[in-house]
Amino acid sequence: MKKKVAVLPGDGIGPEVMSGALEVLHAVGERFGHDFEVEQGDIGGVAIDLHGEPLPQTTLELCGQSDAILLGAVGGPKWKDVPVHLRPEKGLLDIRKELGLFANLRPVATFDSLLEASPLKRNVIENVDFVIVRELTGGIYFGKPSERRGKNKEIAVDTLTYDRSEIERVVHKAFQLASIRRKKLTSVDKANVLESSRMWHEVVDEVSHNYPEVEVEHLLVDAAAMKLIYQPKHFDVIVTENMFGDILSDEASMLTGSLGMLPSASLREDFLGLYEPVHGSAPDIAGQGKANPLAMILSVAMMLKYSFGLKQEAELIEHAVQEVLKAGYRTRDLGGDTGTNEMSQLVLHYLEEEQVSSAIMSVYL
Repeated sequence: MKKKVAVLPGDGIGPEVMSGALEVLHAVGERFGHDFEVEQGDIGGVAIDLHGEPLPQTTLELCGQSDAILLGAVGGPKWKDVPVHLRPEKGLLDIRKELGLFANLRPVATFDSLLEASPLKRNVIENVDFVIVRELTGGIYFGKPSERRGKNKEIAVDTLTYDRSEIERVVHKAFQLASIRRKKLTSVDKANVLESSRMWHEVVDEVSHNYPEVEVEHLLVDAAAMKLIYQPKHFDVIVTENMFGDILSDEASMLTGSLGMLPSASLREDFLGLYEPVHGSAPDIAGQGKANPLAMILSVAMMLKYSFGLKQEAELIEHAVQEVLKAGYRTRDLGGDTGTNEMSQLVLHYLEEEQVSSAIMSVYL
């Protein structure tokens, strides 16, 4: 298999975690006979510095010509005073919108070897395994903001807008995912207050008729936020709008003990996807070799699985990560002192271990 991957390291710790992830990608390619051609582009703050804008046209063209995209992180205090339309985060919002990446998948699964890193009790988080499907290109983040009004500039307005088709397509994606998992879908909204949520609720009920095997429940966002903490094993697939999904997925990350462990995928209706760790650019530790690269490495695994259909290769990476954690290695965010590069090299080592690969290969023989 030959595939082209656009690589956007971005800002802060993005380039550091991306480096090890690319080594893992190439190691998998060599092992299974795949040719992964990578080409780098700029996004976020580094793109502002080099090109005067957070998402240059050249980067957008590169992504459109590629089979998948790997992204590190964007943002940092260096660019906090630039105009809103030039902030690094605008590059991330724009690439999602321009490429039609409407469905953000954030898997939340606890590792047995990391249960002690979670602030919650073992019996609450043990065997947690669910996916949040967040609508990514609509809602309040893309509503047209008003100008501040009045002499004292004391009023500001943001609009939360969805049309029915935007809701339908992400809800279908969530139902499809639930159909191949444990067949339970939780739709999260605020239908007791928001008109957009009432339409969301209606669309979920309408689409559910196409998936009679999937159990459906509706939860208000505040109830869902509480249930994520006291009963996370209740969930299988959660689908929700953009802002609620942003908040709930960050909350859910603490079940695993660290944002540094969570990958994500942003998908459209074909196989193109953008894959990135959930964590931010962490400028306070950038360049110090302290960042956790595992979420970026696991994002590579998601790319192999969802964009390229390489399930065997993806599971090999996931098992290598598990082996490293079982061996007791921890980066700083997990209470250890293993460095960024060392952690990546450990994953490569376990990736190449004969007993690991043999265990995975045996499943497919």
